Amino acid sequence: MDNREIADRLDAFASLLELVEANPYTTRAYRRAAETIRGAALPVADLVGSGRARELRGIGPGIEARLRELIETGGIAELAELERELAPDLVGLGRYLGLGARRSIELARALDIRTADELRDAAAEGRLRTVPGIGAKTEARLREALARETDARPRAGLLLNRARELVGGIAAALDGEAAGDVRRWRDSCERLAVVCCTRDADSVLGHFAALPQIVALLEQDDGRAVGVTVEGVPVEVVVAEPERFGTALVRATGSAAYVEALEPLPEAPDEEGAYRRLDLPWCPPELREAPFRGEPPPLLELDQIRGDLHCHTTWSDGRGSVEEMARAARERGYDYVAICDHTPAVGAVQGLTPTDVRRQAEEIAVANEQLAPFRVLRGIECDILTDGRLDLPDDVLAELEWVQASVHGGQRMPRGELTKRVEEAMRNPYVRCLSHPKGRYINRRPENALDLERVFEVALEEGVALEVNGLPDRLDLSGEHVRDALLAGVRVVCSTDAHSVRGLGNMTLSVATARRGWATPADVVNTRSLPAILER
Repeated sequence: MDNREIADRLDAFASLLELVEANPYTTRAYRRAAETIRGAALPVADLVGSGRARELRGIGPGIEARLRELIETGGIAELAELERELAPDLVGLGRYLGLGARRSIELARALDIRTADELRDAAAEGRLRTVPGIGAKTEARLREALARETDARPRAGLLLNRARELVGGIAAALDGEAAGDVRRWRDSCERLAVVCCTRDADSVLGHFAALPQIVALLEQDDGRAVGVTVEGVPVEVVVAEPERFGTALVRATGSAAYVEALEPLPEAPDEEGAYRRLDLPWCPPELREAPFRGEPPPLLELDQIRGDLHCHTTWSDGRGSVEEMARAARERGYDYVAICDHTPAVGAVQGLTPTDVRRQAEEIAVANEQLAPFRVLRGIECDILTDGRLDLPDDVLAELEWVQASVHGGQRMPRGELTKRVEEAMRNPYVRCLSHPKGRYINRRPENALDLERVFEVALEEGVALEVNGLPDRLDLSGEHVRDALLAGVRVVCSTDAHSVRGLGNMTLSVATARRGWATPADVVNTRSLPAILER
């Protein structure tokens, strides 16, 4: 069993654990272990056999035992039991059609059905309305959706990081390339796609249907198939002959509006060839949301980031010490990192008082001695109180090298009040950056009512940058708002809001989001050197 197969099994296990509302830390642990195993240089089966599996990051005794069971028996008993109990095939299709996981499981138990095909038969026979809670309207909606499965839509897409894991695993298994929303780095991904280059379409599509990530096949025809995951998200696989692979990749990447503006697409073996035949420059996927036929700007690249200006430690709600976060940032090739722990008004977490800020300074000084010439900046993520004042006095803020202001409580304030509150904070002479300005949690909490046009005006007047927060469920500013900020002349900061060493990897998502907003290196504060950062 190779590393990819092992990782796929752990991912499938994590998906089923989510359905039974297992401890979220357990679910995340299996996801992290799967990611580690996919990237492992050595065969994990060999490491398990020699008792060295725990040398891998994120593999503890519990997961090691699961791995040993998987390697020695070819399966995980609890996974098999969950599959029998939960009917993931049915759950995946149910979610795709708009049913929650619980209701899908209730249907399975009430009708004694286990598969998507049995659900279709039950609908055709009129048995759905015999289930308590399924009335005539719900039955009609489900029957209509089943009759046109390819037009159904999930209620919410996958977060970008999870979608990248899912599509990346499928693409690796099929020796294909990720396309769709993932390739365009959309913050919530509904259209997942993989394009494969081969003349043997039947083999690829057969392999796709058998993948553990795919719980039901919605459709299959010549050179194309659509499956659905247990999360209820459809995944399309397109198989193209080598001479038209580039054309297929452009079309599968989307967006639909962008591709429509390019039609008719010429056949080409690679994307660059397709664009040449259209007499157009190649366009980065992040810019393919709206029709665009011009010369793209020199977009920001990940390796142009010189430092991370938003990290948390164990001083507030982080899981790494100052030294651990700093060393990890240095290992990423950065010149500097800003430690920006919370202040007390956040409430849900421990925040730094003025005394704590000065005590933390001693720890930062030690780290700077040990890690020079790398620099750990004294920073803070200072809460903006409801009246616009900051949660720490100015004499404390004056000691710091990087002050970020942010709103946590009171996100539902009326537009005028919230904007006035944020404006007041931005006019504090020590504030350098406004963190996650729109306060959203993707698929969970909508954006606040903050007037960004007014915020841009104040940012220009005061020299305050706006954050592109890289947390997968924030990505705030969004790509669209980054574009608006840059057109207004405002600079942005790409940061991770990392609460662990692992979280430093969020920079990939932050940079991609900035690129979706057409950001160039000159638009991003932390492409600059340390002396430039320290200058106001």
